[in-house]
Amino acid sequence: MSKENKTIQAKTAELAQLVAWFDSEDFTLETALDKFKEAEALAETIEKDLTALKNDIQIVKQKFDSEA
Repeated sequence: MSKENKTIQAKTAELAQLVAWFDSEDFTLETALDKFKEAEALAETIEKDLTALKNDIQIVKQKFDSEA
């Protein structure tokens, strides 16, 4: 499953795993920058998904309010 097809919840869980890696015994300075960049990109994707979801909710709310 590609990152674009994952749910926000799945992406958040993946981000939590990436963040936890920094506190794990697997941490190495050599791979830290790559992991950080991966986490940063994933966080940006989550933020975009949440913004889109918020916009969808606002549209539905506006339609509901106009029908009431």
